[in-house]
Amino acid sequence: MLYPDITPFAEGLLEVGDGHRIFWMQSGNPAGAPVLILHGGPGSGSSAGTRRYFDPQHYRIVQFDQRGCGNSLPHASEPDVDLSTNTTWRSIADIERLRISLGIERWAVFGNSWGCTLALIYAETHPDRVSSLLLVGITMTRQTEIDWLYHGLRRFFPEEWARFRAAVPPGDRDGDLVGAYYRLLCNPDPTIHVKAAVDWHEWESASILVDPRATLSARWSDSRYVTARARIITHYFHHLAWIEESQILRDINRIVGIPCTMVQGRLDLEGPLVTAWELSRAMPEAELIVVPNAAHSADLAEMAVTIIRVADAMRVRISK
Repeated sequence: MLYPDITPFAEGLLEVGDGHRIFWMQSGNPAGAPVLILHGGPGSGSSAGTRRYFDPQHYRIVQFDQRGCGNSLPHASEPDVDLSTNTTWRSIADIERLRISLGIERWAVFGNSWGCTLALIYAETHPDRVSSLLLVGITMTRQTEIDWLYHGLRRFFPEEWARFRAAVPPGDRDGDLVGAYYRLLCNPDPTIHVKAAVDWHEWESASILVDPRATLSARWSDSRYVTARARIITHYFHHLAWIEESQILRDINRIVGIPCTMVQGRLDLEGPLVTAWELSRAMPEAELIVVPNAAHSADLAEMAVTIIRVADAMRVRISK
């Protein structure tokens, strides 16, 4: 089903300014059609499994860890790391710096979950650099979507949400939970910020494990990983990703003409189908594929098969 696991043929750290170095790697065919993979989270880092959606004989597969996570430096698990230089717009600039450093003129862009938001904003900012879009588990990181994740989902998981809410100070429990966790995670005391990271991920796991076939990443048992990931997520969501509520839809005309396919699980609670539907209404030339028995995870069989089929079809329409 998946393409074979492959070892990157090149990797390194790229200086991107503000004291940051992002870790990048390339796999597949060095002379192939370039495809950029944008990971989710934000703050989840790259995974080897994601590149297995793409034919390594055809594609030059580029991955990188966004600022503060994965193998990028400095790592957001360190309490003295300045998060103010980790923003959506700096990530857009990092992508362009990486493209130029690798000598790539245009590339297909794959985004999953938060990676969809980043892919869409990148494409709207640099449409001449994007040959095709493949988006999975659609998000646009609007206030309404953030509210759904940390308040609306409580109707499905009342017990888990009660624990999530109870883990913040009493004065914060009836307000902005994302902001409350953001403050806890920025606390330099490891007994405070590590506990907050664990509590944050316990809440997230509730919606992931709604599918009995789903499993949590082994990385979720690593306190360094969960601390960095929770810090970056709350930093981005507390600041509404530094974009306006309807910005992606408002600027969608900038990417008219870029082939786009969306793959969405009908049972996705983390990124409900309505977001993909709204995006597809604004992009009538795009294709929306709804996978009937799938949720948010792209790893499960129905989603993976669909993503591979789309990535294989994409080979014939993108240029090197």
